[in-house]
Amino acid sequence: MSNQHPFFLPSDVGMDYTHLRDLLAALKWREADEETRLLMLKTVNREKQRNLNRDSIQKFPCTDLCTIDRLWVKYSNGHFGFSVQKQIWLELGGQVNYYTEAQLGDRVGWREMRNWLNYSDLTFSLNAPAGHLPWLGRLGGWLGAFGVWSGCYIAQKSAACNL
Repeated sequence: MSNQHPFFLPSDVGMDYTHLRDLLAALKWREADEETRLLMLKTVNREKQRNLNRDSIQKFPCTDLCTIDRLWVKYSNGHFGFSVQKQIWLELGGQVNYYTEAQLGDRVGWREMRNWLNYSDLTFSLNAPAGHLPWLGRLGGWLGAFGVWSGCYIAQKSAACNL
């Protein structure tokens, strides 16, 4: 199958992105989203915790983030990807706080009627709003009464990596 999809998939940590590429090429959005999360956890050794945290996102290799983003952007024709989320985040002011996170969630369809959606309620098709996927969910840790969500942090990292 790899010969059907010539696409260089660099990684600073030796991660293999061919399965993610194949899932995205087959338009298997949910499986690709789950694979993205798994690959990102493996990249920063957070598989046991089953979530990323702010520090792990800040230390995530730009090369790997770019590879993941390029795959999502390519196979969704620019509809999905971290760079799409980053652009929306910048349009919302580019701040890292709960207010911006909530606005981002509203724009990309992670929230409805001021409530965060469960994973099973996300839309795994191109009918979803731009930037809906990939979704990394809640970070490890809490911020006051609100869970700390990954959207602003991954958008900030995407900007730092020039995605």
